[in-house]
Amino acid sequence: MLRTATPQAHYAIHMRLALFSTLAFTLLPAAAIAQQPGPLSSLAKLRDVTTKRISSWDRTGGNSDRIPVNPGQTVTLAEIQGAGCIKHIWVTIASESPFHLRELVLRMYWDGETDPSVESPIGDFFGTGFGMYKSWWSLPLTVQGRAMNSYFPMPFGAGARITLTNDGEKPVRSFYYHVDYEQYPSATQVADEGRFHVQWRRVNPTRALTPAETKGVNLTGNDNYEFMEAAGKGQYVGTVLHINGHSTGWWGEGDDMFFIDGEGFPPSVHGTGLEDYFNNAWGFQEEFNYPFIGYSLKGDRNGTGMHSMYRFHIADPIYFRKSLRAGIEHGHANQRSDDYSSTAYWYQTEPHKPLEPLPPVNKRLPDLHYRIEILPHDLPN
Repeated sequence: MLRTATPQAHYAIHMRLALFSTLAFTLLPAAAIAQQPGPLSSLAKLRDVTTKRISSWDRTGGNSDRIPVNPGQTVTLAEIQGAGCIKHIWVTIASESPFHLRELVLRMYWDGETDPSVESPIGDFFGTGFGMYKSWWSLPLTVQGRAMNSYFPMPFGAGARITLTNDGEKPVRSFYYHVDYEQYPSATQVADEGRFHVQWRRVNPTRALTPAETKGVNLTGNDNYEFMEAAGKGQYVGTVLHINGHSTGWWGEGDDMFFIDGEGFPPSVHGTGLEDYFNNAWGFQEEFNYPFIGYSLKGDRNGTGMHSMYRFHIADPIYFRKSLRAGIEHGHANQRSDDYSSTAYWYQTEPHKPLEPLPPVNKRLPDLHYRIEILPHDLPN
């Protein structure tokens, strides 16, 4: 829901909250801090694992630590046997194509499956949309310049395979990558862990329902923009959403809805507005990046242009036992027509429901209101 407030008021509130959080943490006794769960809480625990990395290092011993990916080619980035967990992925790319972030498709397969559990254009997998590089950071994903990182844990019990496909018309002569993972002595260490899933979707444009169709209300959720749909047991852990406003006016009057285990309307999780779902308020203001939430790309103030935002359910996953259908209205009662694209992240049991087919490459390319300049130092040698 759109509300109004001055930037000065927001800044003052933010500073008071930041100061309160800092003081509260520093006043905790050391023992209490050590017991708090968090990304550092398990560093001292000794574990029976083997650390490994698969990378693009030059097997000749030289300094050409990269691989080429030709048009139409699929390369295998990693093929791992046995049980383990991928802990970190880093990539950087030099390509002559300005659209390579949407042309290159990343796929991941767990435990010998033939249908991918992860399928996304590579830029969108790392949370940067519109086929362009944009530095931003969160706890599970970061992009700095042209360096992209994922810290999502990706467990597997009987092998993992990661592939990259070039759907573009130009070769990628320099693709650099690391896949850092742990190897386990048996699958029992991941027996109770869900498998990592990622779905990229795009609707351009969303169909604006007329007031005659909606009567100004949405009491079904049937025409919402959908992030994903899954069958099985699992938990939803994040959304990255990109909106290219085709017309002026505020596009944020859309409620998030999560339909759990086949339930009807109203769903168990029903929000109050798009920026509220992304844990902001009053219509977004300036760009910001926090560990769980962010507004990482700001378009025009009148609602047009490109906007990016993210919400990771790290502390509050959305659990489901049988199924989940997740989405959000595009404008109140789905009355806006804009370019929506999103990446959804979740864990679940296998086998999974096949992911919605990825659009062909020409349907993935951005509506350009900018141009990407390729500088000489970006080109491969």
